[in-house]
Amino acid sequence: MRKKLFMSFLTLLFIPLVACSNNNNNAENNLNDELLDLKVEFDVPESIEVGETLELKAIVTYGDEKVTDADDVNFEYWEEGNKDDSEKVDAKNNEDGTYTADVTFDDDAVIVMYAHTTARDLHTMPKRTVIVGDAVSEENDDESEHVEGFSMDFTDPDDPNADEETELMVQIEMDEAPLDGADVRYEIWNNDDPDHHDWIDTEESEPGNYTVNHTFPEAGTYSIQVHVEDGDDLHEHETYEVEVGE
Repeated sequence: MRKKLFMSFLTLLFIPLVACSNNNNNAENNLNDELLDLKVEFDVPESIEVGETLELKAIVTYGDEKVTDADDVNFEYWEEGNKDDSEKVDAKNNEDGTYTADVTFDDDAVIVMYAHTTARDLHTMPKRTVIVGDAVSEENDDESEHVEGFSMDFTDPDDPNADEETELMVQIEMDEAPLDGADVRYEIWNNDDPDHHDWIDTEESEPGNYTVNHTFPEAGTYSIQVHVEDGDDLHEHETYEVEVGE
């Protein structure tokens, strides 16, 4: 009888230990998942000849894994200064982590392009510029060309320092009225480590004002790309730089 009671006691003691172990393993797995980045290597030449076929190639990885089943990869391109006339071409999935499309340009031009990539519930869009023929770049800030009536005003944080919580805020308007209910996310990376991007969802603190508290891990120059979407096919983005002190 005593032996049975003792074995029952051991069983009851063992069950929570197993559950605790499983929970710890799950927590560790979830932590590892959170640390993974969606990366897109988008390599194109700096210049090509008029009429030359240009292969657009995006190499997509998630952590160390090649992504062979991205939800969507497409290339958006336009002539510098004419973002409203942009064109998109869907990429071919080569099922080896690469996504490609061929394009040609018939005139001298400066072509700006994005590799829009959606996979693993993440979205990233590296930007590149290609000189076609004898064109000369006017170095326009193409991201300032938005949908008519749209405006974005990012508030520069006041002397942010590493390892300190910093409020990031952006004001969004459409037709001179606050744009509320939008999906606004910050994509943040250290310019010295451009392959590591953090994606952070914001909260709408008041109509048209989207904020989040963020801690920069170290001093340096950071790029913050603000992505704005809503239910009416709006997708706008603009990049800002922030200097973070010690």
